[in-house]
Amino acid sequence: MERLSQLYGHLLDGMIAAAAVILLGITFMIGLDVVLRNIGAGGIPPSNELSEYGLYLITILAAPGLLRRGQHIRVDIVLRAIPPRLAWMIEWLGDITGIVCCLYFLWYGVRVTQMSYAAGSYSIKTLVFPEWWIFAPLPVCFLMVAVEFLFRMRQLARSERVPRSDAVSAS
Repeated sequence: MERLSQLYGHLLDGMIAAAAVILLGITFMIGLDVVLRNIGAGGIPPSNELSEYGLYLITILAAPGLLRRGQHIRVDIVLRAIPPRLAWMIEWLGDITGIVCCLYFLWYGVRVTQMSYAAGSYSIKTLVFPEWWIFAPLPVCFLMVAVEFLFRMRQLARSERVPRSDAVSAS
């Protein structure tokens, strides 16, 4: 199981790297678009659209890896103020809630993707492509977040009965 967790961690690191490359590409593209428009060369017509899709991809690609690293948003002031065993149980509640939400978004994402594919819907803006391409990464990434919650729950079960030490605020 440890080896599987390590391999999965490498996959998540690759996804974070892909998100960083997309961010770099968006940054370069927006800068180039501004320069081209200012010199009268017309700019890059799909830059706004590509930026929107890129921000979406950055968010869902990075989410599972950020959860693994403990770099997600976490309000832990209450966990530090209550007895450690109770805080540990609340960690469980948070993980269970997280996995249930991920499974819901996985189900919903699959459903929306299938419906879009079946309807033959297209996204028609500056770029034209099948709409389901936009939706397809969503269920995959939420499945990966759910898997990461399972790894976190395994780690929590094997740890001391205190709240996690990752992502601790300045308390």
